[in-house]
Amino acid sequence: MPGAIFDDGRHGKTLAIKEIDYDTHAVHLLKDGGQQFSDEFKKLNPMGYVPALVIDGHTLADSLSIIEYLDETRPDPPLLPRGDPFKKALVRQVSQTIASGIQPIQNLSVLKYLGDERKAEWGHHWINKGFHNLEKILERTSGKYCVGDEISMADLCLVPQVYNAN
Repeated sequence: MPGAIFDDGRHGKTLAIKEIDYDTHAVHLLKDGGQQFSDEFKKLNPMGYVPALVIDGHTLADSLSIIEYLDETRPDPPLLPRGDPFKKALVRQVSQTIASGIQPIQNLSVLKYLGDERKAEWGHHWINKGFHNLEKILERTSGKYCVGDEISMADLCLVPQVYNAN
């Protein structure tokens, strides 16, 4: 039975890399006040945010948790380095820097509480600061990808944030 991903289109890449069959259920973040706030979606994720992954009889609703679960249950190709605890910690550091230092600033639930006149200025300031800090980390960790020469969880976190920042 395939998994099912409920999101805004950003999380299918992890499933594709892991070669996992899945059904996509688009969740429009603006339509009808945000489909992620519907009663139907909140049955999957009471917090009302995307993504939500239904797989193996379980529902997970956090990007990093989803990637780590898939990496534990479907180890190839690895998205967290194997056999090198320091490199694994670096991947988690970069991923958390993105997830907590850049992504929340792009969150529509956060932005709706700012007045329209300050929203763009505030967002640009904090997103630029987050990317500047991330750049300093990547100067030490990157190779072909964020941490070394193999794609990792950090890369899967970074690409959507770069796209959304534009």
